[in-house]
Order: sequence, then C-alpha cells, then structure tokens
Amino acid sequence: MTKEFSYCPLCATPLERGYEGEHLRMLCRACGYVHYRNPAPAAGVLIVENGAVLLVKRRYEPFKGLWSIPSGFIEYDEDVRATAAREAMEETGLAIEIDALHAVETCFDDPRGNTLLVLYRAHVTAGTPSAGDDAEDIGFFPLEDLPPIAFEAHRKVLGELAGRA
Repeated sequence: MTKEFSYCPLCATPLERGYEGEHLRMLCRACGYVHYRNPAPAAGVLIVENGAVLLVKRRYEPFKGLWSIPSGFIEYDEDVRATAAREAMEETGLAIEIDALHAVETCFDDPRGNTLLVLYRAHVTAGTPSAGDDAEDIGFFPLEDLPPIAFEAHRKVLGELAGRA
C-alpha cells in the first residue's frame, strides 16, 4: 500500500488531513501545499498471433505465479510507447512495433497503489521468446483458454479481446 506524506515537501510543516473540494487529502496549513495521490502510470503490449495472446508469468509479488500482459511502470523521463517496447523486451526477449492504442484502464487491485495502464496492440519484429526481468515464464495462450490472470484490468481487457476474437 502506498504511504501518504507526513510532512510538506515544500516547507517541512506536518501535514494535516482535511478537505480540498470534495476529497479528503493531506494539506499544509503553512504554505497551502495539497498532496494529490495520483495513480502510477504504466504501459504494456498486447501481442496476438493466430488467436493466441502473449502473456508472462509473474516472478515476484504482487500476484506471483499468475499471468499478466507484458507491462510495467513508466520511468519519469520515458515516453509511454518506449515503456511498452522496453517492458516487452525485458520480459519476453522480443522486439516489438506498436500498431495502435488498444485501451487505457484504471487498476485498483495492485497492493502497491493504483495504476493507470496504457495498452498498445503490437507485433513482434525480432528476437527469441525468453522470460526475463520479472517474468518467470512466457507463452502464447488461446484467448478462449487463458491461465489465471493477475490483475483485474488485465482480465477485463483480455475478456473483451476474447469476445472480439
């Protein structure tokens, strides 16, 4: 679970819980700073070949041992498309080319904090499939016969994809 700030990052005054508009937030009464807890941005790729989607088995918590769409957090100075390509390479060993934006989903079930997930449709351009980084295994799965999926947003997107297959 993400922690809230205890002290103002601008003036070091202890923050107090209070309402800003309709939302309960951490506020600094000294300088007016308001701490907005925003979701962490993430990006990933949907690679579908012959009715099967490429998934990675999670090596670490949260949801260790369950499967997910190749994806990960966007670095501070990184383009969202570059993140999607980097995560595909790190987790699957495959270079990809992005074809189109597929979906933007809000994720509320990650114990590390809420996430905004940008998913692209992509195709493989080079490489040999091989699990890496935080992936324990990788594989293509028929959209009608998926393994246990880690995140609710991934299940939603894959379910919708299966309905269109």
